[in-house]
Amino acid sequence: MPPDTNAVHDPRLDLLAEWLSRGLGLAEWRIAPASADASFRRYFRVSLPDRTLIAMDAPPEREDVGPFVRVAAALAATGVSVPAVLEVDAERGFLLLSDLGSTHYLAALARGGDPAPLYADAAAALLRIQVHGDATALDPYGLALLERELALFPEWFLVRHLGLVLGDDERELLAALSATLVAAALEQPQVFVHRDYHSRNLMVLGAGNPGILDFQDAVRGALTYDLVSLYKDCYVSWPRERVLGWVEDYRLRAQAAGLAVPDAREFVRWFDLAGLQRHLKVLGIFARLWYRDGKSAYLADLPRVLEYVVATSLAYPALAPLARLLETAVQPRFDAAQARAGA
Repeated sequence: MPPDTNAVHDPRLDLLAEWLSRGLGLAEWRIAPASADASFRRYFRVSLPDRTLIAMDAPPEREDVGPFVRVAAALAATGVSVPAVLEVDAERGFLLLSDLGSTHYLAALARGGDPAPLYADAAAALLRIQVHGDATALDPYGLALLERELALFPEWFLVRHLGLVLGDDERELLAALSATLVAAALEQPQVFVHRDYHSRNLMVLGAGNPGILDFQDAVRGALTYDLVSLYKDCYVSWPRERVLGWVEDYRLRAQAAGLAVPDAREFVRWFDLAGLQRHLKVLGIFARLWYRDGKSAYLADLPRVLEYVVATSLAYPALAPLARLLETAVQPRFDAAQARAGA
């Protein structure tokens, strides 16, 4: 039965209700929103008399459920916890999945207490994915994709959000920076990369922790990329000393597991440059989500992401041109841009 709501008519929700009732033959069920993400996908919790399931709504003209199904199978083969795909209607863009619960890492971390056990579980699962995950069938996180993502920073954050007019000097600086970050990503071992391995996509489970979500964009890419998503999270941050301790522990475990990792100093350089690449991309994506898609919630996370970028630019002499751009052109305009956007 569809939800009892006075909301604006939702044809996709009607179609989903028809699929659950007629297509799958479910007789007694209730449905409620579970979550949405930065794409056009939506998730609903379907309550049955004996259990709950998750229905994914992915409009086929905008999203393809195929990658989710394929990556779910690849991750499950490594032994980590991902939703089981129970039913598929690719033509209409619906999936029925097992339910991994409603407590994500971000909510658990907000309660306080020692975060170390949660992060230890997440790191162990990530290492399992990198060691045992078959990345050969994944698209490469290579030159074309890296450059396309890095271009989001000037287009949507610098120009659209801050209102900067970029001259030749700024464009040359950004081109050189992009080349540096692309080279740093491609010099690392290329492994199975979730691509958004962070606190909003990790669920707290009683056994087999964590439950892993939102993996459909997985690629074959840099060893430290998912580590950055985990430890330099766009939604929660930790002191640098603690992060470096977690990173070194991971490096030692990865080395023991047979991954090709360098010494501690070089590994941290990989980690920081992968972080800079990710966070420049995210600044552009979060701005685009507001200006193009009308999703304002991500604007509140821009200060944290910008702080990561500033800190990394100051830590490496080769990034001094970026540090100057941030100091002279970005930071003086940032608060006003946030206020204009209503953040």
